[in-house]
Amino acid sequence: MHQLRTRGTGNGAGPLDGIPRQRAPRCAGVRPAAPAGRAPGRRWRPERLLPTPGGTPFTFGYALVLLATSLYAEYGDPATVTSLLHASSTDVDNLSRTPLLVLVASALWVAGGLFSPYAIGFVFVLTALERRIGAWRTAGVFLLGHVVATLATEIPVGLAVLAGHLPDTSLHRLDYGISFGLLASVGALAGLLSPVPRALVLAWVSVMLLQDLLAFEDPLTNWGHPLALLVGVACGPLLRRRTVRRG
Repeated sequence: MHQLRTRGTGNGAGPLDGIPRQRAPRCAGVRPAAPAGRAPGRRWRPERLLPTPGGTPFTFGYALVLLATSLYAEYGDPATVTSLLHASSTDVDNLSRTPLLVLVASALWVAGGLFSPYAIGFVFVLTALERRIGAWRTAGVFLLGHVVATLATEIPVGLAVLAGHLPDTSLHRLDYGISFGLLASVGALAGLLSPVPRALVLAWVSVMLLQDLLAFEDPLTNWGHPLALLVGVACGPLLRRRTVRRG
């Protein structure tokens, strides 16, 4: 068995005899590595729960638009507000004439005002989602849930009216708000969590949606909410792969 030879000093000393211990060089501006298990500079900050222009530009800008429209809906001329809401409604009549316009305009209003659960949920959910996947993907998830759930609930109404199962007044129902996009964002955000928190979030939201379905106050909108949530959940695997790749 051959012995491992190293360079010596030529005086018969052992391999490491006579060689002083070397200290790691201390480079200017370089800090020692953090202990294992601690990520340097990654402390949790409460202000990250709220949108900022630099960190979450989509959520921040969108929140300002919703703030403006909500204040106008509260303090503006009632007749003008009613007219704008009907023009922004994603009912069958508007969708058949100006589909792109009403799909965008309907998402510029908050049903219930600034202090509704939808408005509060919008701020925290979309901020958390955008900090994980970026502005463009967050906007895509929100828009996808909004459009898919809207069309899936309004197209059957038009078909039912054509078949004579619903009156013509069903073509002019008032339907607007951010709830479909918000539920899709909740589903996408849950998909980025670890299994236990993901199951808890989805179970909690599902129970609330089930209560709305049992109340049967607005069947079309109530069925659109779980559909929008499923759209967001379906986006989860793709978003997880993108997030891991970025990381």
